[in-house]
Amino acid sequence: MQARKTPLLVLLGPTAVGKTALSLQLAERLGTEIISGDSMLVYRGFDIGSAKPRAEECARVPHHLVDVLGADAPFSVTEFVARVSELARDFDAAGRLPFVVGGTGLYVKALVEGYDFNVTQEHTCFRHAMTGVAARRGSGRVHRFLAHRDPAAAERIHANNLRRVIRALEVARYGDESISRARAMEHGTMPYDALVIGLMRERAHLYARINERVEAMFAAGLCAEVQQLLDSGVRRDAPAMKGIGYKETAAYLAGEITRTEAITAVQTATRHFAKRQLTWYRQMPYIRWYDADAWTEPELLERILMDIKEWQTKGEAKDDGQDHQSAG
Repeated sequence: MQARKTPLLVLLGPTAVGKTALSLQLAERLGTEIISGDSMLVYRGFDIGSAKPRAEECARVPHHLVDVLGADAPFSVTEFVARVSELARDFDAAGRLPFVVGGTGLYVKALVEGYDFNVTQEHTCFRHAMTGVAARRGSGRVHRFLAHRDPAAAERIHANNLRRVIRALEVARYGDESISRARAMEHGTMPYDALVIGLMRERAHLYARINERVEAMFAAGLCAEVQQLLDSGVRRDAPAMKGIGYKETAAYLAGEITRTEAITAVQTATRHFAKRQLTWYRQMPYIRWYDADAWTEPELLERILMDIKEWQTKGEAKDDGQDHQSAG
């Protein structure tokens, strides 16, 4: 008999589409809290440029996975999935609907589809090939490959330390997380009973909202926020400082570009990011899309709440059926 799956509600969509306002209303009506699915919101002090929920919004609805890391801390999809899985269990045990809101496509896709992670996975063929090169041409040859792909790592690792050189090359080539494509979804065993809601807008309107949001961020004090972070010792190469809005503003503050150029660069980078998000979402055929331009805000809220209620009712009926089976 199949075990009951934890229900999971997800709200996603490209940046600036309007997820924050809708998520607050949904959480209040559903009597739950919000789990952030955005990779930048985890960093403390990175508020304006990440469009982090304001203090009054967090007072309305508690938010999780917000302000949990310092700027130098790496944050990975693996850690995201682990943290959200734990939060989802806690929510469910407390009788609250786990509710993830965010736009980082890989993170949400990995969570919903149950990616099988193996962060230490050895790419055997690649390692054998590099070991063969070292045997034939010397360790220095492999070290030069690393210097070309990741100069900073090559400086840290001595050429004679072949194992570490190959490992660093592996990371440079495949990424720090090697994601197994043997997803749970392919075997029909997705880990959650998930309803994934997608918010969309007409492309030109979305881009106009992005441009307006970036201008509003600069007007709200993004430059002062970045300067304060730099003054506090955050380096420009810190993981969080590489986020859109932060690296461009840091370049402006360093005198490398003008303020106008910084604003334009952030707008362009954000529009490109929105396109990448939409590319990720196209790989998620289970998303139930809603056109935010086609409804008034109250109509959209009520339509989504009706669909959530229908989904919950189906889940309850499924659970009742399992209970009757076990009783028999």
